[in-house]
Order: sequence, then structure tokens, then C-alpha cells
Amino acid sequence: MKSDSAQKSYTVKEATVKLMQFCAYRDRSQKEVEDKLNEMRMIPAAQEQIIIKLMQENFLNEERYARSFVRGKFRIKKWGRIKITQELKQRQISSPIIKIAMTEIEESDYLNTLKELAEKKIRLIKEPDPYKRRQKLSNYLLQKGFEHHLVYTTAEEISDRF
Repeated sequence: MKSDSAQKSYTVKEATVKLMQFCAYRDRSQKEVEDKLNEMRMIPAAQEQIIIKLMQENFLNEERYARSFVRGKFRIKKWGRIKITQELKQRQISSPIIKIAMTEIEESDYLNTLKELAEKKIRLIKEPDPYKRRQKLSNYLLQKGFEHHLVYTTAEEISDRF
């Protein structure tokens, strides 16, 4: 068993270098960096100094992180705006930055993705009752984080064709 005194302690310089590597690997939110610094048992004054240095040298950039997050979750995971926004809020990203980051999603791509997801899902739903089919499709799209009005319009349109 490891005792607390056996845990490595870092100088501000060592911690800064370690956090630069941490941020260089992929974009990080300020909360992730703070969590890492807490894990390293850095005192608040040192944490603040390191975070300022990371920001000055552009290793830590909340807007860049948020934009990257939005692109990835939309293009790869096919999440809707609601789910992406909730996740960013959970990561303590400010509303103005979330608003800027959401501009990464083109409206036409968004609607096409919603339709593609709906068409793919409706084929997998084996429910014979059209009302229940539409309900299952709507629930799936809402769970993915798409807006209610878009989901219901799309579900109605798609379920009528299949």
C-alpha cells in the first residue's frame, strides 16, 4: 500500500511541463486541467500560475476545446445540439463560448444527419403499429440530443415513407 508521503511531488516548473504535454496530446478544458493539477496535489496559487502560463502559451484554449468537442460529437457520435450543449455545460464551459462553438455545425449538415439517423433507425424498428414505431423513432432521436420540433417533424415524415 502506498502512503500519501510516497506520492510524487512536483515543482511548478515540472508540473507546467507535464501539463503542457497533457494539453498537447489533445485539446483540454480548463476543468480537466484543474482536475489534473488537484490529482498532482498542487496548491491553489501554483495551479493558478500554471493555468495562466498554459493559456498564455496557447496550450489551454477553451474556445478551441469547445469547437473541437462540438465537431467531434456531431460528426463522429452524431449527437444533436441539446446533448452537445449539456455536455459542454457539464465540463464548465461558459455559455458565450458554447454559442460560438455551436457555429461549427452547419444547418444543412445538421438536418441531413438527423434524416440519415431517422432513416437508418426506422429500418431497425420491428414494431408493426405505426404509432409505436414513430414513438420509438422519436425517443431515439431525442436521446441523441436533437430538438423536439425537428424530431417530431422528421419522425412523421420518415415513418410515413417506411
